[in-house]
Amino acid sequence: MEYLDRIRNDYLKLVSENKKYSESDKEKITKAYLLAEKMHECQFRKNNDPYIIHPVEVSKILLSLNADSDTICAGLLHDTIEDTSITKDEIAYQFNDTIAELVDGVTKMRRINFESKREQNLANTRKIITGIITDVRIIIIKLADRLHNMRTLEFMRPEKQTEIALETMEIFVPLANYVGTYWIKNELEDLSLYYLKNDVYQQISEVRHRQEVGFNYLLDEMKYNINKELLYYDIENEIYSKIKNIYGIYKRQNEGYELEDMHDLLSLKIIVKNIPNCYRTLGLVHKIYLPLDYKFKDYICKEKSNMYRSLHTTVYGESDKLVQTRIRTKEMDEIALNGLTANWNLDSEIARKEMKERFMHFKSYTTLKEIDEMFRTNDEFISQVRSEIFSDKIYVYTPKGEMIELPLGSTPVDFAYQIHSYLGDNITDVKVNDKRVKFDYQLKTGDRVFIYTEGLPQDFYNEESLMTARAKRKIKEKKKDK
Repeated sequence: MEYLDRIRNDYLKLVSENKKYSESDKEKITKAYLLAEKMHECQFRKNNDPYIIHPVEVSKILLSLNADSDTICAGLLHDTIEDTSITKDEIAYQFNDTIAELVDGVTKMRRINFESKREQNLANTRKIITGIITDVRIIIIKLADRLHNMRTLEFMRPEKQTEIALETMEIFVPLANYVGTYWIKNELEDLSLYYLKNDVYQQISEVRHRQEVGFNYLLDEMKYNINKELLYYDIENEIYSKIKNIYGIYKRQNEGYELEDMHDLLSLKIIVKNIPNCYRTLGLVHKIYLPLDYKFKDYICKEKSNMYRSLHTTVYGESDKLVQTRIRTKEMDEIALNGLTANWNLDSEIARKEMKERFMHFKSYTTLKEIDEMFRTNDEFISQVRSEIFSDKIYVYTPKGEMIELPLGSTPVDFAYQIHSYLGDNITDVKVNDKRVKFDYQLKTGDRVFIYTEGLPQDFYNEESLMTARAKRKIKEKKKDK
């Protein structure tokens, strides 16, 4: 009982001392905590801890993201509909419709409604993914839930650890990347690798740790030199250094890179006041450290589809170590770290509206809606989401230099339909980098694509080569019209 009292007192103190919430918000969060404690009072986790610890830790993750009070309450209550006797209507009555909808959004569908466990899992996965269209906060709560579950996975059976870690890599890591919460993505990746390939995890961790002291010395030298140069030109700045996470190193090794050849193993992040200073800083960094020309990316001029903006350059740093350097403003950094949750407005209704509007600017928002409308079976839906939204991306260019993001493996036909239906419907020929290619040619990052709509068409393309839902749907519509 003393243990529970301490948990309650510590959590409520944390909330009461948070100056970001109004008194009415704090009262609402306290009420949600007390209800969660009551509903979970006879439940325990695998390590015999009181179950209330889990929703409390989920809530703390949400607090660290500056979530609005409705989201905090939903985090505290996220398992109540699934694991206790309370209903969605009762939560709505005691709190409001928004909190009830958020809790329902993260609640798994019951097994009784499905013929198999697999069908249940597919339906739940689709519900999680499409929840982002209804309210982005559903995904954020689910990510916080999964993050704490992964942090405490050691208490599960080995086969369950493997199952959960695989699901985390296949669904929750791409989701975290999708909404831009990169720090959650990185931690989920490392935790998953720990359980899926522990020997590899330990090996990389040991090598990384042995090198860390030397790496930090090199990065500190660069930070000092760059800061000195920037201040000389009156450019206020903050500089942070980082060594790539364990899973990131593992992924690079699988691509054939040795540790010393990884251009992004070591990185610096330089934050300045405005966009002109971003470009001035780029020039001054190149003045001190020779750049690796083909690794320069301007995501300020041409932002990514999830609104990520930054200048990327890889330079030969101290002792000729390659160091990826990212230059951005404070606002860009907030988006880079927290994605859709950046600058979370603490008024719950405004938060919902602003996050929805921000998400609707993501190019992939329309894509997700199209996939949801096009694929009726959960299996096909999830397969298309994985290949189109959760896959690695390529960045290709129109003749005018506009950057177009496409899933890896995309063809000129996918590109054409991404630009305009007319181009896709009337495509007769394609040139990539001034060379004629076939319709099923797989585009690569940096390609400049020319679509022609006059003259005799090439041999028709293989539909199986198409990657995007939009291209697949348009081809089906064309066939029906014939």
